[in-house]
Amino acid sequence: MKLVIIDRDGVVNEDSDEFIKSVAEWKPIPGSLEAIALLCQAGYQVYIASNQSGIGRGLLDYDALFAIHERLQRAVAELGGRIGGIEFAPEHPDAATEMRKPNPGMLKDLARRLGVSLEGVSFVGDSASDVAAARAAGMRPILVLTGNGERTKTKLKDDELLIYKDLAEFARTTIEQDQRPQTA
Repeated sequence: MKLVIIDRDGVVNEDSDEFIKSVAEWKPIPGSLEAIALLCQAGYQVYIASNQSGIGRGLLDYDALFAIHERLQRAVAELGGRIGGIEFAPEHPDAATEMRKPNPGMLKDLARRLGVSLEGVSFVGDSASDVAAARAAGMRPILVLTGNGERTKTKLKDDELLIYKDLAEFARTTIEQDQRPQTA
């Protein structure tokens, strides 16, 4: 199975220090929804894994979160793609469980439910916690420079980290690499 797991805020949609609390506040980053659709059309299963501490902070409820996710899934479907599932950690950072990034629990739980290994699977994010969770889960961390990506790049100064301008560039490059003939 070809699989890609993606963070939501700052990668798929614009992030906000005030949190994304409603469908009206949810704004896709240009090209991100098309990128997900392209990955799907190239045979990838795409899942979202996102910390959503706005729930634990009391800034939004589950109905609002699910409405945002429904809008995201519908928008991707309209472009010919499909999000296989959206995983999220709702807890406040002060009450973090193993499921909240930078811990790998959310990613490992998804792999267990899908019956797959995460070795070599890309996790696309924009923050240090995304990179740390990917590494802790044995995945290939990918940093995009949208959202908090520029700040994260400066903070991490990591020569081994794969960095892309945005999700669209990651998707195009990944699909192009898949289409190259394999050399023996």
